[in-house]
Amino acid sequence: MVWKGKILHEQIRRRREKTVVFHARCGTIVTMATHTIRKQPKSTVEILVTIPWADIQTAYKTSFEVLHTQFEMEGFRKGKVPKELAEKNIDKDKVYSHLIRELMPKVYENIIKVEKLQPILSPKIELIKAKENEEWELKIMVAEKPLIKLKDYKKKVQEAKKGLKVDEIWVPGKEPQNADTEKSKTKEKTLNVSLEALLAESECELPPLLIEEELDRRLSQMVEDVQKIGLTMEKYLQSRNVTMESVKERLTREITDMYKLEFILQMIADEEKLEVKQEDLASLFANIKDEKDRKTAESNAYFYASVLRKQKALDYIIGL
Repeated sequence: MVWKGKILHEQIRRRREKTVVFHARCGTIVTMATHTIRKQPKSTVEILVTIPWADIQTAYKTSFEVLHTQFEMEGFRKGKVPKELAEKNIDKDKVYSHLIRELMPKVYENIIKVEKLQPILSPKIELIKAKENEEWELKIMVAEKPLIKLKDYKKKVQEAKKGLKVDEIWVPGKEPQNADTEKSKTKEKTLNVSLEALLAESECELPPLLIEEELDRRLSQMVEDVQKIGLTMEKYLQSRNVTMESVKERLTREITDMYKLEFILQMIADEEKLEVKQEDLASLFANIKDEKDRKTAESNAYFYASVLRKQKALDYIIGL
């Protein structure tokens, strides 16, 4: 019975896979590649790409020509090294690396278009097989926008706020008498309680790639910061009485909550039709006194519009 179950599962899995043949053009490189797509849990897509050896050979020649024009060697000007000498001195691995960098973006772009995928970050590409005189195989991992279930979040947020004392609840338009500091603390407490309830009530499974990328970025930044103060990571961790594993666990929790809230707030803004108007942006930019900074901000209007929309969603949550 166990084996039958495994066989049935494998048959179902195979039916979900889809193989497509397409042409990809990148500059003068044209390739006919096949790919198999497999949907995985947590809004992740695995794509296996096969490129015929004949196409690799053609792409190799094109990449070699590009590198040849940049190649320098004693006794010859840049790009003027005879082809026979260049072939002996230009590392093949360098040519293949150039080939992949040139070819894969277009191959990936075609797959995204054909499969109607909606990636939210750059893909993770792994070379599985790359032998001469054989077809090449690559694996592409894609993270898509996660599915979100909000459930009855409004009720949960309202219930959570009931647990606060009257003077701990921030209400728009009703400012405390003792200045901005108290107002800020009250608003922050209301917001934290509301967001905790929102996270607890909502379902949002993030793609592992999304978390891994941000975790790598934060760890790299941490190493850089520690080196600036003249410490090794080992010494730094000892001084804090923590392990690298515990640091990773803490950062992973922070990153997970951060991205969950990001996607949840986007969905709430969509459902409640919270829009950023032109006058909202104009008001924001008008408060930037430095002209150079203001022009920089105006050129990034899309980013600031997304920030304002997120703030509108946060204000909506607080006001429930």
